[in-house]
Amino acid sequence: MGKTIAEKIFDSHRVDNPFGDIHVINLDAVFCHEITTPVAINDLVARDMDRVFDPTKIKAVIDHVTPAKDSKTAMQGKIIRDWANRHNIKDFFDIGENGVCHALFPEKGFVRPGYTVIMGDSHTCTHGAFGAFAAGVGTTDLEVGILKGVCAFQYPESIKISVNGTLPQGVYAKDVILAIIGKLGVNGATNKVIEFTGNVIDAMSMESRMTLCNMAVEAGGTSGICAPDMVTVDYLWKFISDEFSSKEVALEKYLEFSADPDATYAQVIEIDAATLVPVTTFGYKPDQVRPVSEMSSEKVDQVYIGSCTNGRIEDLRIAAQILDGKRIKEGVRGVVSPASPAIYSQALEEGIIKIFMDAGFCVTNPTCGACLGMSNGVLAAGEVCASTTNRNFSGRMGKGGMVHLMSPASAAATALTGTITNSTLYRAGEK
Repeated sequence: MGKTIAEKIFDSHRVDNPFGDIHVINLDAVFCHEITTPVAINDLVARDMDRVFDPTKIKAVIDHVTPAKDSKTAMQGKIIRDWANRHNIKDFFDIGENGVCHALFPEKGFVRPGYTVIMGDSHTCTHGAFGAFAAGVGTTDLEVGILKGVCAFQYPESIKISVNGTLPQGVYAKDVILAIIGKLGVNGATNKVIEFTGNVIDAMSMESRMTLCNMAVEAGGTSGICAPDMVTVDYLWKFISDEFSSKEVALEKYLEFSADPDATYAQVIEIDAATLVPVTTFGYKPDQVRPVSEMSSEKVDQVYIGSCTNGRIEDLRIAAQILDGKRIKEGVRGVVSPASPAIYSQALEEGIIKIFMDAGFCVTNPTCGACLGMSNGVLAAGEVCASTTNRNFSGRMGKGGMVHLMSPASAAATALTGTITNSTLYRAGEK
């Protein structure tokens, strides 16, 4: 019987099957940030187990509140900083070198096809875009991962979502994944891996595939995953060129982590790309999705462009094309946070930062702060934000605030009008 991508990865990493459907797998990488990891560090210290299984396989960053906003967040940073120094963890990214973890770590080449990755962060599923199994875990699993380099999971069932055809103008990866979540529901993929396939996915950049996989958890998924292909190899080539004689040889190796034609899935969903439209959320759940055109009367106080979902250079370029030569609506606050120093630098070189600033946006350093209502763009009670982030839970960006999730294109267009707006009305060079 054929196997899915996730099943192949599990079978190649299994070290034990202690009972029932519980499988212990070796980890290729353990990712850490300053919000969830200090709890694990302190517990390991308290248990006299202050050790790491392999410092070269641990990657750490301060990204959620950076620079620190108060004594508490400063202490969180100090705990992980001291721990990284204590255990000679070279891949630790502190102030000035740090970025949003799920953007920074891929651009550093830390994820490869077939890898297993955990992190104390639910959006770790982002890294499945590389044909990896990547999952967010709780404190206990994170501690075991840090200490022993293993983690226990149920053997993964997968949902196959095939998107074929041609995306209409103004429809981007964010619209695709929001539409999928709207179809599945917030619990529709619980304890399952979402495997994205189809010619639309094949045509996507790695940035767009990361957007898809990033929000798999919003449908309850353990991970999202895309099959590795030449797009994957091209993205990774500067990191893997010493390992393979050519890109073709690398691709042949990585294709081992493709699903078999006769693989078995818990569910298969076919989506005609032509039926998709720009969408946004309403209410306080990611599966509450409507066409942008049906939300045009909704006024906003703030527009936020950034996060591990849509803070990459591709996202900034899309938004900048719409904003170029225009000013955001009076009374609307615009905030943009490039997701890493490299993205920020590239946006500077391409003139994108100037476009945002000329349009009236505040450009901040790379940070997760606004996304979870901790810094750099927190909402007041009663305020509404059009956001390229991944969660619209009640109070997510500030107690009493409302968040509408959408693509960078829709967010940029909304900034210009002050109400939720279809980006196709604001093509580059028009209006």
